[in-house]
Parts: sequence; C-alpha cells; structure tokens
Amino acid sequence: MTNDYSSIIAQELNIPRKSVAATIKLLDDGATIPFISRYRKEATGALDEVGVHNVQLRYEALKALTKRKETIIDTIKEQGKLTADLKRRIEETLDSATLEDLYMPFRPRRRTRAQMAAEKGLEPLARMIMAQNLDDAASAAKRFKNDDVPDVDSAIDGACDIIAEWMSESEKARSIVRSRYMRNAVISSKVVKGKEEEGRNYENYYDFSSPLRTCTSHRLLAILRGADEGFLKVTVTIDDDEMVDRLSRLFVKAGTSDKIASLMRLTVKDSYKRLIKPSIESEALAAAKVRADDAAIAMFAENVRQLLLAPPLGRKRVLAIDPGFRTGCKIVCLDEQGNLMHTEVIYPNPPQNDFHGAAFKLSRLVESYRIDAIAVGNGTASRETEKFLESLRYPRKIQIFVVSENGASIYSASKVARDEFPDYDVTVRGAVSIGRRLIDPLAELVKIDPKSIGVGQYQHDVDQNKLKEALNYTVESCVNMVGVNVNTASRELLSYVSGIGPALASNIVAYRAENGDFRSRRELLSVPRMGEKAFQQCAGFLRIPGADNVLDNTAVHPERYELIEQIAADNGGDVEKLVKDASMRRSVDLSRYITKQVGLPTLSDIFLELEKPGRDPRATVEVMEFDDRIKDIHDLQPGLELNGIVNNITAFGCFVDLGIKENGLVHISQLCDRFISSPAEVVSVHQHVTVRVLDVDYERGRIALTMKGVPQR
Repeated sequence: MTNDYSSIIAQELNIPRKSVAATIKLLDDGATIPFISRYRKEATGALDEVGVHNVQLRYEALKALTKRKETIIDTIKEQGKLTADLKRRIEETLDSATLEDLYMPFRPRRRTRAQMAAEKGLEPLARMIMAQNLDDAASAAKRFKNDDVPDVDSAIDGACDIIAEWMSESEKARSIVRSRYMRNAVISSKVVKGKEEEGRNYENYYDFSSPLRTCTSHRLLAILRGADEGFLKVTVTIDDDEMVDRLSRLFVKAGTSDKIASLMRLTVKDSYKRLIKPSIESEALAAAKVRADDAAIAMFAENVRQLLLAPPLGRKRVLAIDPGFRTGCKIVCLDEQGNLMHTEVIYPNPPQNDFHGAAFKLSRLVESYRIDAIAVGNGTASRETEKFLESLRYPRKIQIFVVSENGASIYSASKVARDEFPDYDVTVRGAVSIGRRLIDPLAELVKIDPKSIGVGQYQHDVDQNKLKEALNYTVESCVNMVGVNVNTASRELLSYVSGIGPALASNIVAYRAENGDFRSRRELLSVPRMGEKAFQQCAGFLRIPGADNVLDNTAVHPERYELIEQIAADNGGDVEKLVKDASMRRSVDLSRYITKQVGLPTLSDIFLELEKPGRDPRATVEVMEFDDRIKDIHDLQPGLELNGIVNNITAFGCFVDLGIKENGLVHISQLCDRFISSPAEVVSVHQHVTVRVLDVDYERGRIALTMKGVPQR
C-alpha cells in the first residue's frame, strides 16, 4: 500500500511538499522537533517549531490510518468479499469516518435481529421487498413459512429487520445523517429529578440548549462531566421527521406499489431510529468532544508554557517561606543554585503572635546567609505573613515576592523530593520548592506533573493521551528554548532536553558528580551511552558558563564552530574577538558564507547568538504590590480598583490573584472594549493587571472583575 504522505500533508497544511518531505525524513531519522526547527532551517524551508509539530502530528495520524486500512482490507479479504473497487475506495479515503462506514457491512458484530432473521432463511424475501417489484409482500412471504417462521407477519417482520440493517450499513445514508448532525444537531441538558441540590455546581446547565457545533469547549466539557456524575441528562437531537423523509426518498423507488412503499417507509423509520441515529448521535457527540478536548488542551498547554517561561529571579540567595498559622511558617535559606543551607520555623501569626522572636530570627538569617530576596507561598496565611515581612527592617536590601504554591505539595511528597531531601519532611521540601520557583520557575516546575501546576480547565476530563503528548511537547519546547546549564541542571530538567531522555540524564548527573563540572560540550561524549546521534540532538541546547570555548555557552551548534572560526579568521580576528567586537560582526558579509547546508537563516541565527552569549530569553521578574487594605473577601466592594496577577486563563475569561484566598474572574466580555475570541489575545499568565470589582458574592466566594475602562500599568 503506497502512501505519498508528503503531498497529502503539504496540501492540507499549505506547506511546500519539499519542506514536508525533508521534515518527515528528519523525524524518521530520529531528529527532535526543537533540533529540526532550530538547526535544519535550510532543509525544511525555515519551518518553525509549531509547523514541524503540525507535520509530525498529521504524519503520525496518517500512518495510524494506513495501519487501520491494512487491518480492514485483510479482514474483508479473509471473508472473501474484497473487490477491486472496494479496495481502491478504502485505500483512497483520508477520512476515518468514511473508512469505518466502508467497513461496517463486514465488521464482526454481536448477534442482531437481522442475523437471526437471515438464519431463518428470510434474506431472499428481504431482497425481493428491497427490489420493490412486488405489488404486496404478503403473497411472497407465504413461501417462507416454516417451523421458525410461523406466519406471514413474522416473515415480513424478519425480512424488514434484514433490510433495516442493510439501510444502516449504507455509506450514503450514514453520510446524509452525519452531515445533518454535524450542521444542525442541538445538545440539551436537563437536571436529573431529585438531584437539584446535590448538583448545584451544574446549575447553569439544568435547562440548557445550544447548537452542538457552536457549543463552547468549557460548556460541553462541563455538561459531559455533569452527566458522568449523574446530575444531568444529555441529549443530542436533529429533526427526526425531516430525516426519515430524506432517507425515504433515498430508499423508496418511484413507481413502487403503495403497500411496498408504505412498508419500506416504515422500515426506513425503524432503521433510522433504532440503528442509524444512535450510532451517528454517538459519533457526533464524540467528534464534538474531540474538538472540545483539543481546545481545552491547547488552552491548558499555553497556560503551562507561560507559567514555565515566567521571569526568573536568577542567581540570587533566597529565603523561602511556606506560611501558616498554628503550625508556624516554615523557612528555608537557599544559595544561588537553590541548594538548601538552613531551615527554621517562626510563629509571627495567630495564635502564637511571636512577632518579635520571628523578626529577630529573620533578621539574623538574612544577614548570616546574605539573602537577596524573600519568596512567600500564596497559600494559607500568605497575606498576613507578607504584611509582617514588609513591616520589618532588614540588614540588607531585600525584595519580597509572592510565589504560587500550586503543585508544591505534589512535589514535596514525590520520589524526586524524597531522594533529594531524605532527612527532611514535606513542609521543608515544599518551602524549598517555593524558593526555587522564584530563582528559576522552569527548572523547578519540570519536576511536577504539568496537570498539577494549577492552570487550565477540565484537564481531568479531556483525552489523557492527547493531554500528555501536548504537555510533554510544551515542556520540551520551553526547556529547549531557554537552554540548560549542564553543570547545575537536575536530572528532571536534563531529561527534557532534545535527544536526552531520563536514562541519559541520569548518566550525565552521575558523570558530573564523579568528574566535576563539564568544561566543554565535547566532554559530553565521555558520558556513558552518549553517542554521536544523541550529542548532535542535544549539544546546541546545553550551556556551559565559563567554558574554555565561549560558543559552548550559546545556542550555536558545535557543527558550526569551524565555520565561525573561519569567519573570524577571514575578518582578522578569533572567535573571542568576534563575540566581543560588535563592529567586527557588523562588517561581516554573511552572503560569502552561504552554502547548500548553511543558508542565511542559520547564519542570521548564529550572529544573533554571538550578540548575546549566555543571555536568558525570559523577561525580568517584577514585584507585585497588593493593596494592603484588602485582607479578605469582605473588604471588597463594587467599584474598588485593585492590582492583581493573572494566574489562570480559560476559554471564558481569566482568574486574577488579588492577594486574598479567593481569585477574581474577569469574564471574556469584560477584558477589553473590542470583541475577542480568546482571553489569550489580551492577557497572559503572570501578567500584572489592574482590575475593578463589579460584584462580590460573599456567600459563594465569587468575585466578578472588569478591565474595561481601567488604565493598565
């Protein structure tokens, strides 16, 4: 079975076939998406990471479709029913629904009414009725009476069961019904009687109706979750009478006798309601669920991307606090690399209120460990602890940051945390995670299952395999975009680097522990199981600050070192001078060095890297100053303007941290004065915003906010 995947994908994605073919070859050779998009631009026509990923996804889908076709062809061939025309149609289709329609008449199935009727010898009668040449079915049916068929009515009923199944297997009939469902189906939900109080979370869907194709992702997923939990009854409907009329025109021939036509119309109605409709209804709902999943996963993945790429504080010493009341505030002091230097507990909050003792300890720790910044977790007692910290005078200049705790408890109880801190309990590990998130969010958050980071919507309701693939791609993309210091990175962070994976990451960490810091990228080839192929895929994404070769701390790939040395020599210097001397770089005529393998895109990337060796592409971290008058939700009043941080984006709006327990919601209609199709057009995770309070539901803990007409900083 021959397949020109490149042509199919090129046409579907509107990408040159040559670019697609080159991308597929690189993927088949084991190249990663980050490597292809960054270091093989000449081959792919400068496809970016998203383009390469789209090609990969469609390529994998087409291969799976081909495998399914082969299975179907083999199955039909074994039955002795494979014709040349059927084989051609199966091989040519690119639509999985059409493929399954072609296969339906040959699919092994459970015992049906039609099969039982056929076993009674009624198939010839069914063919006679289906041909519609009879004046009436009763006279023909008399010949089919036997011990299993006691009378004429039983014979006709059995024959109609066979016909109904034939109709349900008609590719054209299924296509007609499917098309109508895709265009006109309406999804409705009603509350299950007696579940009104218990299912209050789904109150918005107690009497809900919407065209299925326009039902938004979050609504559909909420409705389906409500149905799964037993609170909602969900139906998907079209105009059944109109559909039966349409199918009758397909199956009832002109000039057929009134009795046979009437019998055929009754059979069409039975086939539609009993066989075709339930199948296509399930299919339409499943297709809508797939679209909803894709939208939710895309939103979730983008939130995770923004969270992972949050601004790092960088190489600073951090005092991290996991705040609390009765059990106190857990304190850890971390060095510039995030290593634990000291742990302590203070009790500045009720019921102990040891303000002076806590202040003395903090002052001593800041001075003793040369602390540059304080990270406060945003959980219980966060606001009270932050206010206490801001009231103190420190022996050094200190910045105070509130850090999200989402997922910290997951990390603190994980094997990764236990292996790193076997002698400390979960509270200390959680405080360490909070501090490290400030130093480098990406390096710390990769240790946590992305589903536990606390962004997105309905992540537990979507296709988990798709979600895992999307999140792995997102994390890998972020890690490789930023680059990784091979001498400080954890095994978890290294495992996401292009071409490495968990086993090789463990080997790198073990080699580093035994031999000390890497001095060059080439030294990586001494790591067990680091072959030339793995080195090619990962080397450009690993950084070695202070390396013997300055290029080892850039995104320039080692395969281009010789070219850069030649460029430097041609222009009267060496690589060090080329990096340091901007005028020298400006004088280089890049067109002189263009070859088939190295084009202008790669040369331009190289020179951009030479301008900023070792520079982190992420933004600079900012301190958020919450309104100190607001202690809890009861301090909020409509009309109040407040500063906040966007901490989650959904299809219907964004949630904003106001420095209190409850987050406020800015509905998509309140984000700006113009129409937008997605909140991501206006806001991003971790963005500092100014909002106005619209309404407060104190009892349910809900805060409605607006950004319309509110000047932003």
